[in-house]
Amino acid sequence: MAIDEISQTRRSTQTQCPELDTPATEAPAGGNPASGSSTGTALSGPALSGPVSTDPPPPAELRPVRRLAVLGDSTAVGLGDPLPGGAWRGVGPLVADALGVDPVRYVNTSFTGARVRCVRTDQLPVALEHAPDVAVVIVGMNDTLRSDFDPAQLTGDLDATVAALRERGALPVMMRFHDHGRVFRMPGPLRRAHAARVDALNRVVDTVVARHDTACVDLDRVPGAYDLRAWSVDRLHPSEFGHRLLARGVTEAVGARGHAVREPVSLTCSGGASAGRFDHVAWLIGKGVPWLWRRGRDLVPYAAGILVRGVLRKEERPVEADPALGEAAWTDHGLRRAV
Repeated sequence: MAIDEISQTRRSTQTQCPELDTPATEAPAGGNPASGSSTGTALSGPALSGPVSTDPPPPAELRPVRRLAVLGDSTAVGLGDPLPGGAWRGVGPLVADALGVDPVRYVNTSFTGARVRCVRTDQLPVALEHAPDVAVVIVGMNDTLRSDFDPAQLTGDLDATVAALRERGALPVMMRFHDHGRVFRMPGPLRRAHAARVDALNRVVDTVVARHDTACVDLDRVPGAYDLRAWSVDRLHPSEFGHRLLARGVTEAVGARGHAVREPVSLTCSGGASAGRFDHVAWLIGKGVPWLWRRGRDLVPYAAGILVRGVLRKEERPVEADPALGEAAWTDHGLRRAV
């Protein structure tokens, strides 16, 4: 949920988090041991005497998380969730607290502006030395904003990072990214260009997740992800509330993989600093407009290519086009599955 390269305002946009009602997830349908169906081989012999228990087997014991590492960019750093005094908090400490990880066993190797290659070369060695049980990896959005964006290179770097964490015994938690154009308003061509890049990045993430059977949080499907209250004044980083939503998604993914979660991440904001109107205006003038100018120049050639290809496709379209084709195309590009 991050787009960096900005030394953001040291304030969050809100002092209180909105209450967010999330529907309970239905348990998946499973087989009924009392239904009489069986796929095994019947054994002949005398019937067993006495009652046969139909109680489900006891659940497997959950594994505690004793050591936690966070790798990535400025969202992993905690930008958007400042503490009084100027330090950043963010998703890492919130996850550590929910999992019951002692502060001395938590390490955050992230830094602002980090790209996927940075995580592999600079952050991964420190994380491996920490020997984490769980490693949260939040990176990739900075790569989507650069002219040298290369999905093949991203796949190689991300795959190497996740493979190394897996070999060390850690459970990596990856991120699929959202449509940031719904949060940070960009001109139409830039938004389409960036959305195409994010889609390519998500395909890279899908490949690595499937290859190494890691946990993954789909930010596009996190409840409240597109609520502007979940974003800080810069609209580039989560607010305290947004970091709490992200941390809850991470802990739920970790819990689903058999690790113990001491307590759910609270969505009630507390302990963070607040921002006023002056902070908002100062960020817009000093950071927001310059950032849009710099990143826009990186994306303009790619956006122009999208426009040209769109014009060519319109010129090549037959006059008597089948109306059903448009509906089929829309269906094929509808909602993607969650990971």
